[in-house]
Amino acid sequence: MYLCSFYLKKQYLCSQNDKQMDEIKRITQLRKELHEHNYRYYVLNQPTIGDQDFDFLMHELQDLEARHPEMADPNSPTQRVGSDLNAEFRQVEHKYPMLSLANTYNEQDVADWYESVKKGLAGEDFEVCCEMKYDGLSISLTYVDGKLTQAVTRGDGVHGDDVTANVKTIRSIPMVLADPAPADDLFATPSYPREFEIRGEILMPWTVFEKLNKEREEAEEPLFANPRNAASGTLKSQKSSLVASRQLDAYLYYLLGEELPADGHFENLEIARSWGFKISEGMKKVKTLQQIYDFINYWDQARKHLPVATDGIVLKVNSLRQQRSLGFTAKSPRWAIAYKFKAERVCTRLNEVTYQVGRTGAVTPVANMDPVQLAGTTVKRATLNNEDFIRSFDLHIGDYVFVEKGGEIIPKIVGVDIDQRPIIAMPVQFIKRCPECGTPLVRYEGEAAWYCPNDTGCPPQIKGRIEHFIARKAMNIDSLGPETIDDYYRQGLIKNVADLYDIDVQQINGDGSRTKSAQRIVNGIQKSKEVPFERVVFALGIRFVGETSAKLLARHFKNIDALMNAGLEELQEIEGIGEVMAKSIISYFHNPTNLEIVNRLRNYGLQMQLSEEQTASISDKLAGQSIVISGVFAHHSRDEYKTIIEQNGGKNVGSISSKTSFILAGENMGPSKLQKAEKLGIKIMSEDEFLELIRPNS
Repeated sequence: MYLCSFYLKKQYLCSQNDKQMDEIKRITQLRKELHEHNYRYYVLNQPTIGDQDFDFLMHELQDLEARHPEMADPNSPTQRVGSDLNAEFRQVEHKYPMLSLANTYNEQDVADWYESVKKGLAGEDFEVCCEMKYDGLSISLTYVDGKLTQAVTRGDGVHGDDVTANVKTIRSIPMVLADPAPADDLFATPSYPREFEIRGEILMPWTVFEKLNKEREEAEEPLFANPRNAASGTLKSQKSSLVASRQLDAYLYYLLGEELPADGHFENLEIARSWGFKISEGMKKVKTLQQIYDFINYWDQARKHLPVATDGIVLKVNSLRQQRSLGFTAKSPRWAIAYKFKAERVCTRLNEVTYQVGRTGAVTPVANMDPVQLAGTTVKRATLNNEDFIRSFDLHIGDYVFVEKGGEIIPKIVGVDIDQRPIIAMPVQFIKRCPECGTPLVRYEGEAAWYCPNDTGCPPQIKGRIEHFIARKAMNIDSLGPETIDDYYRQGLIKNVADLYDIDVQQINGDGSRTKSAQRIVNGIQKSKEVPFERVVFALGIRFVGETSAKLLARHFKNIDALMNAGLEELQEIEGIGEVMAKSIISYFHNPTNLEIVNRLRNYGLQMQLSEEQTASISDKLAGQSIVISGVFAHHSRDEYKTIIEQNGGKNVGSISSKTSFILAGENMGPSKLQKAEKLGIKIMSEDEFLELIRPNS
């Protein structure tokens, strides 16, 4: 019986080992398949399986990886979803400096560059590679043994931010390279170098950009000016899960390394395409100046149909040997130049001016026009900013207006074709009453906008203030969104921000099928009671009080009662608080409806005073000083130092000027900032010196 039991156990263990080996093989197989499917879908745009089948394979791989943690691989397809962990970016020095290109807007400069290349090569024949100039965020990718090991932004050209975790969520960037070598030759040397760098542009496609801005508009959040800003802001997010959700794309256009496969830049990129990189189909090798002009003229029109933003053409001498011979100026390579397209302008008819009311009551006029194609999108609306803007163009209904996007992708009216103005056209008259509640509009001294003063009774303002209240930088109730707020408002569940704290699961559970989501919302609302006082002040949505001024008010008055009872002179004594803002604060706290809301929030348990720890850390040691932070620090993060500066009365500024008091410098301070500081005689303070300066009793 003992022997029988022994052999049965051995047989069982063998079968388990076989099963584990099969699963490990399956993990390897699935990873290879999914990398291939990602490449076909996101790079070639030629998917061979449907979304459901892809998801099935992905879920199978996730399950297998969960059972085999020893097979963890940061380059697995399952890692593209990103993480919610917050991480500071570390600065990395570029192996090869990322220089900018010389720009031109006219063909004569292109001809001058072409002649300078000819002269620099002493008449030697040369080819030029013509490429699209994509309008995104420059990125440098490093691959070792066929795997993505590092992704770094351009930064100042010498140092950049390490954004590897975020870049791995971009599905058109391969984490593991394909190899066109025969699959059955196990000993074949990979066709790619053991280590190399490839550079390109991170982009947000037009369709994603428009969807994102529509969502931000509905939430009354500031719109992204263009896809480049949206892509840059997304890639710099501290949460890679957010980056994954934004569906960024990438085009690669420059290969660097010690053992590149060819001398030709064009040829190297064609080979890189076979490794799985997304390389533009618009590249072309030419020899003559006329062929360059033909390429420019063709793409000046054809680029309007591309899925991503472009703003010009890049011309590069194709031979790497000739590139080295031509060399560099102090700022840019002599062997390349960028030709920038002129801003696109179209003419269309102005049919109507409508008006939008924001959460602060500001009334924004909007031009409604005949739909027209402009820089890749259909445009039928454009902001008119304010009444002064309308008067500056003497706008009439029926006018034919010129619309541009240029560098700023939000459409704007830049002129009027007076010759086409209809005889019966009537001047645009700015409205006198709120289009939502009928209240007479007011215009505050020094303000260009007209406002609806009915902040407690105007529906867009009420909903806008609630949406502002729940925002990440305010109360951070991320379980709620604009659509949910609108739904609760229409149901009568909420009429102001205080009503949020009366909501219970039963009220929002509908037919009983949404218990988990309802509980998550209620939990999120309750957790917001832990948000510190300065963010509560910002969340109240007092007109003209932004995030920075809310911090100043909270740290000066330390509790809500002192702020509520502050007079005009006391408020204006705070640096950064002007007369208009001070009057707005007084007006807010003299409104009985607002006082009731604040008192309800107090009774619900929101933080209405600074904590003892915060109060103890407040001083005026840095009062009146403007401080620039640069580099990487050992004791605190950059954001923590910004808070410390503000707590001690200082002001954070982003750029160096003659008004800068000193620079708080960590490791890897950018050389351009260092040079400017030395030129202006600005003091550079180390991290330890700064901590000693603000130390209590120092």
